[in-house]
Amino acid sequence: MTEKKLFSVLENNPIVMNHLARSLGLSSKLSFYDIYSLTDPDLLAFIPRPVYALLVIIPLTPTWHAARQAEDKDKPEYAGKGEKEPVCWFKQTIGNACGSIGLVHCCLNSEAAEYIQPGSLLDNIRKDALEKPIWERAKVLYDSDEFEKAHAKAAQLGDTATPTPKSDEHTGQHFVAFVKAKDGHMWELEGSRMGPLDRGELDADEDVLSEKALERGLGRLMRIEAEKGGDLRFSAIALAKSLD
Repeated sequence: MTEKKLFSVLENNPIVMNHLARSLGLSSKLSFYDIYSLTDPDLLAFIPRPVYALLVIIPLTPTWHAARQAEDKDKPEYAGKGEKEPVCWFKQTIGNACGSIGLVHCCLNSEAAEYIQPGSLLDNIRKDALEKPIWERAKVLYDSDEFEKAHAKAAQLGDTATPTPKSDEHTGQHFVAFVKAKDGHMWELEGSRMGPLDRGELDADEDVLSEKALERGLGRLMRIEAEKGGDLRFSAIALAKSLD
C-alpha cells in the first residue's frame, strides 16, 4: 500500500447508511434510525427494539484522544481470528473509511448478521476475512472495488456536498460502532484502535440502547467529554428491524 487509498467522508444519517447497508447485502428487513435522545422515553419509543447495533460519530477532541491513547497503551497487536473470535474486527487502512467500516462492524457482529443475504458482498467479506489475521483481513476491504464503489455512491446521498478527499487527516469526528455480539457482550469497534474493546456482558433482555449498555458505551464517551467541558456534538443511529 504505497499510496494510501482515500474515501469520501460519509454522513451519519439513516438515508446514507440504509442505502450502503443494502448495497452491501443487508436485508431490507433491518433499517437504521435516528436517535434523538438517550433518555426521553417518548423519543426512544420510535425506535424498534431490540437494537442490534449503534453507529456513532464521536468528536475527535484532545480529551478523547488522550483517553484512547491511555487505554491502548502497551496493548499488543490484535491476534484474533476465526469462528472462536467473539467479533470480526477490521483494522482501518483506508483513509476516511471509518463510516463504512463502522457499518460493516454493525452488520457482521450482531444479530444483524442473520439478515445478510447469501452471496452478497457482506457475505463474501465475512467468509474471506474471518480466518485471516489483522493485516490480511484489512486487505480484504482495501482491495475490494465493490466496497469502494458502494461507499462512493452512498457518500453522494448526504445533505452536504462531498469534498474530494485529499488526505486521511481527521475532520474532527470519527465513527464508532457498538454491538451486542454472539457472546452476549457489548463490544466497541473502531478500526483505528489496537483491537475490539469488550465493554462487558449484557443480560438476555438488554440491547445496546439499554441503560447498562449506554452507561458502558456511548454514555461513557460523553462523560469523558462532559467532565472536561468538551465537545458534545455526538450523532448516533440505531440498527433494528424495519417498520415496513
